[in-house]
Amino acid sequence: MLAIILVLLGITLRLVPHVPNFTPVVAIALFAGTYVNKKFAPWLALALMIISDVMIGMHNVMAFTWGSVVLISFLGIWLKSRKNMATVVGTSIVSSLLFFVVTNFGVWLMGWYPHDAQGLLNCYVMALPFLRFSLLGDLFYVTVMFGAYEFIAQRVKSTKLATVLLNK
Repeated sequence: MLAIILVLLGITLRLVPHVPNFTPVVAIALFAGTYVNKKFAPWLALALMIISDVMIGMHNVMAFTWGSVVLISFLGIWLKSRKNMATVVGTSIVSSLLFFVVTNFGVWLMGWYPHDAQGLLNCYVMALPFLRFSLLGDLFYVTVMFGAYEFIAQRVKSTKLATVLLNK
């Protein structure tokens, strides 16, 4: 149930008008790795990207964007046993940077910039405004998602709802 909600939330928030890169995609991938069964988390992140990209439009950098969210879900799996406020914030920042580095390398590799060191540098420099919104969006959505989940978990942990809501 949680996995379906996450995919639908991610698709919806990618489709509605928003500031460029201010979406919950990275947060959902990180959250899924932390709270969803580790066998399904990478697939959840991938499904979110594939379905929403089919609706938004395909492009030649998809392998890099899809691969990034799968890698981020693995960071979430790593985070699961190390979860505290500092590691959640730190992993969120690392996830944003991972997405930035991998996807912009893909942009450069796919020929959007000259295939030389200056072209790669220009690619990353031109993408810096998007990094700002990615970082802000990722920190916002990670805070909301992890915070809401932990708040609810504390309220229902000894009730019958815990099994349904907390995947226990």
